[in-house]
Amino acid sequence: MTRRYWNMNFEEMMKAGVHFGHGTRKWNPRMAPYISSKRKGIHITNLTRTARFLSEACDLVFDAASIGKHFLIVGTKNKAANLVASAAIRARCHYVNKKWLGGMLTNWSTTEMRLHRFRNLRAEQNTGKLNCLPKRDVAMLKRQLSHLQTYLGGIKYMTGLPDIVIIIDQQEEYTALRECLTLGIPTICLIDTNCDPDLANIPIPANDDAIASIRLILNKLVSAICEGGSSYIRNC
Repeated sequence: MTRRYWNMNFEEMMKAGVHFGHGTRKWNPRMAPYISSKRKGIHITNLTRTARFLSEACDLVFDAASIGKHFLIVGTKNKAANLVASAAIRARCHYVNKKWLGGMLTNWSTTEMRLHRFRNLRAEQNTGKLNCLPKRDVAMLKRQLSHLQTYLGGIKYMTGLPDIVIIIDQQEEYTALRECLTLGIPTICLIDTNCDPDLANIPIPANDDAIASIRLILNKLVSAICEGGSSYIRNC
């Protein structure tokens, strides 16, 4: 793995609230090595560890992007949804930001069929073919297209399993994480003090509830992906 310098500004992380964990009653003991203290009943994440693991994650995605690997970013809770979509679009990654459909990866053949149906419906809508059908059929197909757009819109160009999955909020996206573990797909997980760091290939201890914290972590990862992708394009 290439070792590069990624600017991990502690003041910036503090300002974004990256260090704030959950209440001390809601914690996973396996997170103990990543916690520096308690303050007013809240665990405080050790930002030195955060910076170290975030830097490792940036190295990983840079190297992967520089050889043309594909990424999937997952974050479906309301606070993360828009950030995930904008970050993925910027980095030209696939993303899921509404709802994880069980078996999306482990039952890839079914997902492929759904994507094929989605692409066909979009093509028919764009060419005006849908308008030639009876009104009832058009209404039904448009509802189906809207449903597919909501849940599969972020992976509409995905033609195979991703090489690396970035997960925002391990607890919220546990089903996606389990599918990655089953398939042996490497994961980078943003983990709060109530998570299990042993489940991720690279855990990034950080606040997974604050929008500013999520944005900061995603921006660092996306910048590394973009830089690695630019290197890949230059070498092609």
